Amino acid sequence: MGNPMNGGHDVAHAQGTYYVPHGSRWPIIGSVGLGVLVVGIGMSFNGHIPLGPWIMAAGTAIMLYMVFGWFRTVIGESRAGLYNAQVDRSFRQGMGWFIVSEVMFFGAFFGALFYARVLAVPWLGGEGVGLSTNIFLWPEFEAAWPTAGPEALGGAFDTIGAWGIPAVNTAILLASGATITWAHWGLKRDNQRQLIWGLVATIVLGVLFLAFQVYEFGHAYRDLNLTLASGIYGSTFYLLTGFHGLHVTLGVIMLAVILLRSLRGHFSSQEHFGFEAVAWYWHFVDVVWLVLFVFVYWL
Repeated sequence: MGNPMNGGHDVAHAQGTYYVPHGSRWPIIGSVGLGVLVVGIGMSFNGHIPLGPWIMAAGTAIMLYMVFGWFRTVIGESRAGLYNAQVDRSFRQGMGWFIVSEVMFFGAFFGALFYARVLAVPWLGGEGVGLSTNIFLWPEFEAAWPTAGPEALGGAFDTIGAWGIPAVNTAILLASGATITWAHWGLKRDNQRQLIWGLVATIVLGVLFLAFQVYEFGHAYRDLNLTLASGIYGSTFYLLTGFHGLHVTLGVIMLAVILLRSLRGHFSSQEHFGFEAVAWYWHFVDVVWLVLFVFVYWL
């Protein structure tokens, strides 16, 4: 086995053996950053102003430092020729399982939406075994969706129609899926110009999507009284759309890194998993938005 402090590089070059990674500080830095970020978010949501937002900003800065630092380390090792075909397969398997974990992550929130809308709200309205609950506790509650619940937490609110900004954002993300695929085709043909412009177009579309989403959130809070305090509808709406926006933000950062690497000629038609990993992630973000558009905005 290779020396871990040497990155296991002698192991990577040996035929049929496994790459042993060196020790890394990035996982612990990421854990600290994520912990600080969560504490800051919790404090902000519970009214600890102005300390909460500052802690949240510190956590975000640590996370960004970790992301870029870890990217730089892996890119440097890859460019140095320290990875073999087995490492490439490991990267692909790891990215695949990461996307599976992301499917489970969003599945939990879609499950909460399904439970509230299809099971809990009708039960509170008197369906099935909820009849007695409805009569004695909330006799005036009407099981209609969207709802802020029997106590109308957060007050009356309006929803965002599907065929405005959400439909535009759907078209934007679908177009971005096409542009990243076009860039991938260019890479496979060693067409550097097509690769670069496809990535630029995808990044621009991603930023445009985020700009529309920021405007939508501001409009919802300011004009529609649709907030995180708007009962079960408000909480599930912002959890799903907000976390998706966070994933789009991370995707744009990843695409920017890939664009810089492409400009430096880091990829070839034969070796470009870094590009493929980001493309997989971006297509996943596209698919999640389509499901979100149907079940959160449209139905």
